[in-house]
Amino acid sequence: MHDFTFTTPVWEHDGDASWHFVTLPEEDSDHIREITGGAARRGFGSVRVEVRMGRSTWLTSLFPDKGRGCYVLPMKKAVRTANGVGDGDVVTVTVRLVDL
Repeated sequence: MHDFTFTTPVWEHDGDASWHFVTLPEEDSDHIREITGGAARRGFGSVRVEVRMGRSTWLTSLFPDKGRGCYVLPMKKAVRTANGVGDGDVVTVTVRLVDL
């Protein structure tokens, strides 16, 4: 199993839609790139993951952010609401790589 646990702030994407994300640490992002380097990727270079935060567990994908040099994780509104999380709040998240 490849699990990565980190603590980071939630941020809102600058754009028309109200997308919220967290950024994975650079070291974890580098390790994920090493692990998935030869694996077939989904759209936009995404990596399939299971996420745990607070009381919630869900399946989603990490996306590479060239500007940050790290992966970013979208935070669904339902998950943010269920855990009382808003823009700028610091959260602890565990991601587990799936479909390798």
